[in-house]
Amino acid sequence: MEWNKSNMKKLLAVVAFAVLLFVGLQNLPAVVAFFGFLFRLFFPFLLGLCIAFILNVPLRFVERLLFRRKPPSRVAKKLRRPVSLLVALLLVAGVVFIVLFLLIPEVGRTLQALANRIPPFIAGVQSWAADLIARHPEWADWLTSLEIDWNQIGTQAMGWLTDGTGLLLDSTFRAATSVFSGLVNFFLGLIFAIYVLMQKEKLGRQVKKVLYAYLPEKYADRAVAIGALSHKTFSSFLSGQCLEACILGLLFFIALTVFRFPYALMISVLTAFTALIPIFGAIIGCAVGAFCILIVDPMQALWFILLFQVIQQIEGNLIYPHVVGNSVNLPSMWVLVAVTVGGSTMGVAGMLLFIPLCSVLYAVFRETVGRRLKRRKVSPAKWETPVSGDAPSRPADPDVPTAESRGE
Repeated sequence: MEWNKSNMKKLLAVVAFAVLLFVGLQNLPAVVAFFGFLFRLFFPFLLGLCIAFILNVPLRFVERLLFRRKPPSRVAKKLRRPVSLLVALLLVAGVVFIVLFLLIPEVGRTLQALANRIPPFIAGVQSWAADLIARHPEWADWLTSLEIDWNQIGTQAMGWLTDGTGLLLDSTFRAATSVFSGLVNFFLGLIFAIYVLMQKEKLGRQVKKVLYAYLPEKYADRAVAIGALSHKTFSSFLSGQCLEACILGLLFFIALTVFRFPYALMISVLTAFTALIPIFGAIIGCAVGAFCILIVDPMQALWFILLFQVIQQIEGNLIYPHVVGNSVNLPSMWVLVAVTVGGSTMGVAGMLLFIPLCSVLYAVFRETVGRRLKRRKVSPAKWETPVSGDAPSRPADPDVPTAESRGE
């Protein structure tokens, strides 16, 4: 290696990185605490970027719908973004309000019905216990022979209540603080998202200028291409999931209404809402719907589970491939991995985030592998040959006698 100025800079950069890595590993708790502090500090802005990305989907739809004229007039050019953003915010807030307006009263009525059914259930259990003791008198004698120190039980209960009251107050204070902090972060993120959406084209140009100013042109082009792929994949996934959830909720409402199931509207809205969660959303909707129907009629709950499976098969095999299409373009095995890893690290938001993220990584990795294979001039026959457990057949050697030539 020649000791020129460029190589010296690279060597110094490697040495500096190694020193920083060593110091960081020696002080790992402090490093983790520092990055945790940075994450909490910038969390409202990260949340705002996520909100801006979600709102950008209905924003583009409203802009295409309301401002079709080309070229736009001067007034339309000034009013296009604020009017479209206001309409998009009202649409999203209206959807959330409708879901809550439909779900909360139905959940209240379901809990009231459950509360009304608890006393008859307790009376039935008491009657069953009395009948069981009447048929087995020896059990009653055994219960009366038990020696129970009620004073000690009362003392322990009072001590538990005394300690539990302090813990309850502390937990209530922490929960209230967490809710207040979450609301503050949400409104800060929403305001930041509005600023981002109002000047998203300008911000995009500024990011590109920074990339081309500090990176070699080849790497800057690569970063811009990956950013465009990420935007396309995330937007297609989000819009496809929302449309597919609406279609699924409409199918459930029609089916439950036709077959006269109770809570048809609530279960349909809940199923459409949980369908936004990949894989596990259907399980949540089925469990909650079956539980609500179980309170009214246990037999109908079994029929609901069967109907749910039928509609899920129709949705998974016919609707989802045509609505979402190949926008994600991720094999089902990696979808399961993305949902599992995302759910374990970030909850429901991780499930929604990791599928398009893994799709982008999968597409970039596949393109890189194809480019390297082409550069190394590897024949497609090397990987298109099916892999089996049998040993590959070898051509017969004319100098080696076969079983037929030996007369076996």
